[in-house]
Amino acid sequence: MRRALLLSVVLPWLAVAQPTVAQGTGPLPAAEQPAVLVADHLFITPERQLIAKGNVEAFRGDVRLQARQITFEESSGTLQIEGPIRIDQGGDITILADAAEMDRDLRDGLLTGARMIFKQQLQMASLEMARVGGRYTQLYKTSVTSCHVCDDGEPPLWQIRAERVIHDQVEQQLYFEGAQVRVLDVPVFYFPAVRLPDPSLKRSTGFLVPSTRSTSNLGTGIKVPYFFTLGESRDLTLAPYISGSTRTLDARYRQAFRRGKIELNGAYTRDDLQPGDDRGYLFATGQFHLKNDLQLEFDLKSVSDNAYIADYGLPDLDRLRSEITLTRARRDSLLRAGFIKFKTLRDSEDQDLLPSNIGEIYYQKRYFPLSIGGETRLTLEAHGHNRTSDMEGNQTATNGRDQGHITADVDWRRHWLLAGGLEVEWALGAAVDGFTTYDDSYYDEHSSRLTPRSRLTLRLPMSKTDASGATQFLEPIVQLGWSNTIGEDTAHDESNFVEFDQGNLLSLSRFPASDAREDGLSLAYGLNWARFASTGWQAYATLGQVLRQDSDPRFTKSSGLGGVTSDLLLAGQLKFSDGMALTARGLLNDSLNFSKAEVRGDWYRDDLSLSGSYLWLGTDPAESRSAETSEIWLDGSYAVSASWEASANLRYDISDARATRAGIGLAYSNECVTVDLSVNRRYTSTTSVDPSTDFGFSISMNGFSINNGSKQYRRSCKHS
Repeated sequence: MRRALLLSVVLPWLAVAQPTVAQGTGPLPAAEQPAVLVADHLFITPERQLIAKGNVEAFRGDVRLQARQITFEESSGTLQIEGPIRIDQGGDITILADAAEMDRDLRDGLLTGARMIFKQQLQMASLEMARVGGRYTQLYKTSVTSCHVCDDGEPPLWQIRAERVIHDQVEQQLYFEGAQVRVLDVPVFYFPAVRLPDPSLKRSTGFLVPSTRSTSNLGTGIKVPYFFTLGESRDLTLAPYISGSTRTLDARYRQAFRRGKIELNGAYTRDDLQPGDDRGYLFATGQFHLKNDLQLEFDLKSVSDNAYIADYGLPDLDRLRSEITLTRARRDSLLRAGFIKFKTLRDSEDQDLLPSNIGEIYYQKRYFPLSIGGETRLTLEAHGHNRTSDMEGNQTATNGRDQGHITADVDWRRHWLLAGGLEVEWALGAAVDGFTTYDDSYYDEHSSRLTPRSRLTLRLPMSKTDASGATQFLEPIVQLGWSNTIGEDTAHDESNFVEFDQGNLLSLSRFPASDAREDGLSLAYGLNWARFASTGWQAYATLGQVLRQDSDPRFTKSSGLGGVTSDLLLAGQLKFSDGMALTARGLLNDSLNFSKAEVRGDWYRDDLSLSGSYLWLGTDPAESRSAETSEIWLDGSYAVSASWEASANLRYDISDARATRAGIGLAYSNECVTVDLSVNRRYTSTTSVDPSTDFGFSISMNGFSINNGSKQYRRSCKHS
């Protein structure tokens, strides 16, 4: 029978595998809690030796020690530990050794044939391991790798050989002396001294994984990022990017506050594409939680020139939107105030003619009056935008027109559930708008209007379960609506592009902003259908149409809302249990032709990710589209094996019969290395951007970070 002994002084071996605890400057404190020693045999010799033999295990906290025998010499205060020895510290650090001789506190001593393993991902094997001061672990003649090491003598994919390695448990750092980086046991780099963080350290100043980038415009260059920790809540990353045609310094600054955070990304560039010019960009984001449930957010973007984003592979943007917003959302109210600034990067647009500065305030309050029932919403809205051009606008061209408006809106709605499941909703409302228009020769400088409205909506949701176990839902909808706009004609600067979809089928105004409102009597009807099969697949479908007493010439040709009868809205989705989904939406006119159509497909499996979209838009001069537009997007990845993954993307303009973007990628990853290779081609060209090809390559040795990815694959060993 195994025996257990409670020891408070004899075996304070916690210091052997003490975790990398809070950052401090002094040695680690001795453990205060007692240890429990369990063995097949426990006895004390006449020479005052405590001997534990056979399946020896010792526990203290989350530390566990296993050995064949432990002998404690009271006279010398030393411990003789016979292996195989294994010490585990909560899964963070594991020490394996053949034998050890330590002092009674196990703060100093020597272990032979020792290995230290961090986070089950980085292992250090040495001939000898010495403990010094309970803080430092010194390993001599050491091999370090995160690769799976086979017993057949085959070298790991990579390893670091060093004369000596020192692990500082307090600073969580590894110091290498006389280090060689070997690939398949072939030396490729030599470092007289180098410092690396151990895998348990979340943040540490030092170099990050370098990468190479080769483009047809900039040539081949290398980017070497360096990370600075600036305390517990701040950090800075500087990444010089140098090639034959550019000298660029990328920078990223992050800081966390008690109630918010900020992040700044930018670069300064001197290159041969625009000789003598200072180029660069600055993107800044932030979020702060203020008092009284207020939330402040900002997203600011600025570039030196229109071509910089495309030249340096930044996010694919053709307009820069900078925004500062202040919001507060509660159960019965919503407040949102914001300032937006636009900068166009399109050669076809004139910055001076765009409404580049926009200010908005929106407030809505909900009430639930007991006297009349239902819900009442009070909305106040203010909007203003200006263009930098002073050119006078007119009825057909905005030019330099500036505009502002204030809206007050009240809306009351109430639901009833009648016999047979019929749902009835009645809504009444009115909106008062006041406009101020500058730099326009057609519209009055000051104008106002009043728009009362009412609508009655009927729904009849139904469901049934058929013999196969599938559940079906069917919901016919009818809405009778009326609105009447009273007042002067106003300029429509915000409602230039109208989308007709499921979201606004039952709206009394389908214009995207309040500067335009629908007028007159209308009837909207639709049908929602869904089926949930017992085998796991699902289907959804919606159709709808709007009928008007009078047509509205403000709707564009491709909006689907022109004339007294709108196009037929068709939308649907199929979802299968194997991860495949197909979504489609379109507007079908009375000639049985589509004015707009969109199809999207997705297929996700463990080894496959594939998504694609097809878009078709008819001609519409009001939307600056003189020719039909037809495009297809494809994006996918495939896990060829446990370690290899291939990816590809394509954007193809069917109307012009040419690709606009294409790219392929190949990545290899296992437990100790990650290699990424990508090629991307941009075919389009403008006066500021030429077609270009971008090659990317990066390689990193895994094991020196907290998280090396969600999947870790180990190489298999050969067996004869």
